[in-house]
Order: sequence, then structure tokens, then C-alpha cells
Amino acid sequence: MNESRSDVLARLPLREDLRGRTPYGAPQLEVPVRLNTNENSYDVPGEVVAAILDAVRQQARQLNRYPDREFTGLREDLANYLGHDLEADQIWAANGSNEVIQQLLQAFAGHGRTVLGFTPTYSMHSIITVGTGATWVDGKRGLGTENADDPNQFDLHVEQTVAQIEQHRPDVTFLCSPNNPTGTALDLEVVKAAYEATDGLLIVDEAYAEFARPGTPSALTLLPGRERLVVSRTMSKAFALAGARLGYSAAHPAVQDAIRLVRLPYHLSSLTQAAAQAALWHSDVLLDTVEAIKAERDRIVTSAQELGLKPAPSDANFVLIGGFADEKALWRSLLSRGVLIRDNGLPGFLRVTAGTPGETTTFLDALADSLLDAPVPA
Repeated sequence: MNESRSDVLARLPLREDLRGRTPYGAPQLEVPVRLNTNENSYDVPGEVVAAILDAVRQQARQLNRYPDREFTGLREDLANYLGHDLEADQIWAANGSNEVIQQLLQAFAGHGRTVLGFTPTYSMHSIITVGTGATWVDGKRGLGTENADDPNQFDLHVEQTVAQIEQHRPDVTFLCSPNNPTGTALDLEVVKAAYEATDGLLIVDEAYAEFARPGTPSALTLLPGRERLVVSRTMSKAFALAGARLGYSAAHPAVQDAIRLVRLPYHLSSLTQAAAQAALWHSDVLLDTVEAIKAERDRIVTSAQELGLKPAPSDANFVLIGGFADEKALWRSLLSRGVLIRDNGLPGFLRVTAGTPGETTTFLDALADSLLDAPVPA
């Protein structure tokens, strides 16, 4: 019984392609200001809490029955929220957008197939790819950019996107708009070019779409006539429902038929469906915080520039800041001041979530103080 868990794990018949890998995880630390996981810092409003509790209470009486396997009402409400003339049969939902992505990869990737993404990007894309037995191809951004601390080096352009798709011929390609961790939204010309360049599935992850700057188009506008295009979204961010675990996607109805081949029976509980529908019925109230968060995001960008740093223009609820001589030391310095942000492993960069005005002020004050200990390089 004195053996370590790692010793026992080494003897277990684990898949060889999973050995040596580490699970996804951001630090979960009890600090006054947590700005590391891109959560919405605002609590769910009281009237929405009441509506959710009422909807869940009604469903609780019937928990002896399985939920609606097709979550029909929820799909109708999601289609109505998204607009763009979408119909309910074009919508899918699951326990977070990660499960939506997992189901898509189970259906369209798997053993012997390849999945292409352009890093740095959302790390769960590659993790889920490997978990489903497919091969992840690590595409690159900003090819030819020489400024190591310039966030623009992570931009994705038509020519490089098409060239890498043609080189690797992936079965599934991921685009992320706005991209995590850079915060930048994609020009739709990149999406259109990527779709034309591949015979496989193209997934555009729009988890942060509600925070985009005015005039930023959504890939939802490209769905008509493109049967291999999928746009994924979440209620975790703008809707402040990270704890509810509800993600969804829009695509051709045939894509949803493919997902039905791999989804678990009754994968979306009655309580989850009820809570999500109640939130959608109050979307105007929940989305009131979006503009406030965008204002704090833009404040972070401006303030970071004034401090001599290089923040990326952001269409998300976070900012990637470059220009740190030692980002790990700066991260530790902020933590010692009670502020937790995210080190994504990019040399010279850190990512911070835009929170409440008070959280932003605390972060900016702590950042200024930390920079006195570790100044920005000249």
C-alpha cells in the first residue's frame, strides 16, 4: 500500500498514446482576485436565479423519468437566441462546449484520422483530439513574424491557413474566434478560405463571441451552403453560467445526425435543460454585464500600454499582455499580492480575465507595483 499512484498507473493497461500526458487544469487557488479562467466575475442576477430555481423545481417532480433525449425546447430557444434564420434541427447542445467538441471528434475524427489546430489556441482542442484517438497536428500562427514580444505575431492569415491545410489534409480543422489565449477574432475570409481548402469538417470555436468589438462578424453568417462547417458556442462566459455546463453548436442538420451516433443516451439532464432554458428566457438580463466587462477589458489594454507593455487588441473577455522580461516571476509577484492570472506558457506573455471594476483596479495596481520589482525591458 506504500506504492505511489504513478507506480500503479505505470502497470495499468493504459493506452500508450496517453502515457506521460498531463490533464487539463488551471490553478485553483483561494485568492482575493481570481482572473485566470475567463469566468464572468458577476454573480447571476437574483431574478434569473429565481427563474432557474422555479424551472428546476418543476423538473424535480419528474426525475423518475428520463429527460427529453432530443432537448427539443432547448434547441428551439438556442436557435431563437442565435438568430441568423437558424432552425432547431441545426442546433446541438451538451455538457459544456468541450463535450460538443468531443462528440464531433468522436464522429468525424478518431483512430487513423488527423485534426489540425493553430497554436497558441485553446488547449482542450488538442487534448480532446488525443483522447478520442486521433492525431493532433500542431499548426502555426504568424509565420515569419520577428518581434517575439508582439501579440500580432499570433495573427492567422489566409495564405498560411490554406497552405497548412493543404499540407496536412486534416479530417477536422479547428479555428478559434476570438482566439484563446490571444483574444483576437478572425477575419471571415480566413474561415471561408479554410473551408474551401479542406474536404473535412471545419469547427469554428466562438466561445467568446458575445464580447467581440462592434462590427466583428460571426461565422454563423457562413453556415448556409456549407454543410461541413460547425460553429460552437457556450453559456459559460457571457451568460455567467460556467457552473451549469451548457455548450452548444450550429451546423447542418446532418452533422447533428452524425453526433447522434456517438452521444450517450440522455446525455443532457432534465435539470440542465431547464436551467439553460430559464437563462435564455432572461438573456437580456444576463447579458447586461457584457458591456461592463468589455469596458474593463479595454481599460486593461489601455493601462497596459501606458505601463510600457504590449497587450493584444481583444475581442474576448480577457487580454493577452506581452513585453514581460520574466513572465513567471511577474506571475508569482501578482499572486503574492492576491491576484491570480494565467500563464499560458508563452514566453514574455500573461493572460488576464477582465473582471469587475474593482478587480481590474486591484490587478492594475498590483501589476504596476510588480513591474517596479521587475521592470519592462527597454
